[in-house]
Amino acid sequence: MWNPAQYERFRDERKRPFFELLARVDVAAPSRVADLGCGTGDLTLVLAERWPQARVVGVDSSEAMVAEATRRAAPDRVSFELADLAGWKPEAPLDVLVSNAALHWLPDHAALLSRLVSLLAPGGVLAFQVPANFEAPSHRRIDELRAHPRFAPALASVRRGHAEPLDFYEAHLAGLGLAVDAWDTTYLHVLPGEDAVLQWLLGTTLRPVLAALGPEEGKAFLELLRPLLRADYPASARGTPFRFTRRFVVAVRPGDARP
Repeated sequence: MWNPAQYERFRDERKRPFFELLARVDVAAPSRVADLGCGTGDLTLVLAERWPQARVVGVDSSEAMVAEATRRAAPDRVSFELADLAGWKPEAPLDVLVSNAALHWLPDHAALLSRLVSLLAPGGVLAFQVPANFEAPSHRRIDELRAHPRFAPALASVRRGHAEPLDFYEAHLAGLGLAVDAWDTTYLHVLPGEDAVLQWLLGTTLRPVLAALGPEEGKAFLELLRPLLRADYPASARGTPFRFTRRFVVAVRPGDARP
């Protein structure tokens, strides 16, 4: 379902939130680090560079993404695993658990966060970022077409990404005893190329939709979506302005952190 080349098309815009999240993770020398939803693995290697003594594992549910990740040159202490993100368990408790733009695909964030916290060692850090633009014109247009009689039967069981309100994440994690830093950032990307917002969505939100529809109906879906996005996101001479909000959380489990 996932296409590494399409996802990487706007790699700079997609990488920036990762680095802004990582800048708020204050752990000096963790032993075990995980990247949940590692994608093509390039950012997993950034974690290995930051913490050169740590064993780092990247986990993704996409066979194509993990195959791309394993082709990258990496030290022996870095590994990649194909696994369901909702059920994956590490070999030992983690000092740092990072997830960049992946948890929004999983249901029941209350249960999910409780389980992720249980994977942390004392003093461990859970740091994640999820898109929070599901009410933006781009997603509203996709939802309108998902409800169209032509497409609705095939898409009825296709999961839609979601993010909980910022205060939900703070309250739930604080209720588990963690110290929480939570914030939203809205980016204004100016995307190059024709039908730039559609190309962006083809790398993420539209992947499960098109996989469920198949080639012929998927093409029809895109042909209806294309003019709607052009109207909502008019292009300019310098590119297509695209507002995108992301939700960030860094939470520290009580206990003695590693030095």
